[in-house]
Amino acid sequence: MSATPSDPDTQMPRTLGPSPTRIASPELRHEAQRAMVWIALVSLTILAVYISQSLLVIFGALVFAAMIDGGARLLGRVVPIGRVWRIAIVLLGAVAFLVWLAMFAGSQISREAAQLPAIIEAQSLNLIAWLDQQGFQIDISSIQGLIGQAVSGFGTVTRALGGILGGLTTLVLIAIIGVYVALEPRLYERGVAWMLATKKRADFHILVSRMAYTMRRLMFGRLVGMVFEGILTYIMLAAYGVPMAALLSIITGLLAFIPNIGAFISGILMVLVGFSGGYEMGLYTILVYFVVQTFDGYVVIPLIAKKTVDLAPALVLAMQLIMGILFGVLGLFLADPLLAMIKVALEHRAEKNTAEQGEATGDAAGGELAESSDA
Repeated sequence: MSATPSDPDTQMPRTLGPSPTRIASPELRHEAQRAMVWIALVSLTILAVYISQSLLVIFGALVFAAMIDGGARLLGRVVPIGRVWRIAIVLLGAVAFLVWLAMFAGSQISREAAQLPAIIEAQSLNLIAWLDQQGFQIDISSIQGLIGQAVSGFGTVTRALGGILGGLTTLVLIAIIGVYVALEPRLYERGVAWMLATKKRADFHILVSRMAYTMRRLMFGRLVGMVFEGILTYIMLAAYGVPMAALLSIITGLLAFIPNIGAFISGILMVLVGFSGGYEMGLYTILVYFVVQTFDGYVVIPLIAKKTVDLAPALVLAMQLIMGILFGVLGLFLADPLLAMIKVALEHRAEKNTAEQGEATGDAAGGELAESSDA
């Protein structure tokens, strides 16, 4: 029996029309796609701001991994052993240094550190009194209020890390993640590359390789500068008999990791302690500060910059101020490496654009040559 057209089981499926959500106009469809792109960018920006602390911790771990990797590579030039063993030696050396520093601080440095706040307070009051004698109208209560506000603001920023316990937890997380990344950096690099388009993976590997190379050189330069400033400061202060020479040299060496701001803070502390021992000692500490910073700025840093990345001092200072306000002490420490990575990425993008423009120009010239030969 032949099927009738009214039988729904035997009828041919009808062709469906366009979806009611489809935008028929190509112009409107293009604008809708652009709007979706902007919405996605804004959403990703909001997400990045929300998880910015976690992202900063991850970046700090990458910086720490670069330091470990650089030490392992440097050790590999001398000791022909496996990478894991070289990383273990680097970590043991770092732990041994921290243990020695803690033992040293437990005896001499702890006594000096207990006296440092009182000396700074007394010398600050003496400086305010001297300025008042010179005709500067300074209200001590206002100065104390400003100091209180600064301390309060500093506490507000650092509370983003959860106080002292949170700060220690953050450092532990940075160390753990950094060790894992240093042990198998290619594993994590391939994992990130897998999420990219296939045609972009080769360019991504080149960019990561340049960033890692720059980061290793930058951190090596920072460590060299820290050791140099610490040792030279201790030799010059101890030779004149300046009190707290060991503590001031350690503070100067540690703060040398932060360009510009670190040197300024350590210089103020050094001068305040120096004037506590008399006018001549105070002038000598000023001389020590300028000798150390001048030699470091005109000899050590330029030599290091030739091997790493040369950053404009004003740009570094601006980045430090922004990162310090947003993320506190951790942001201040990571401002310089983050700026260096941004510069490497921008330089790589500029090189890629130049190469693409050169290829386009070459293709156009080749087409014109082919047309002229056919004619």
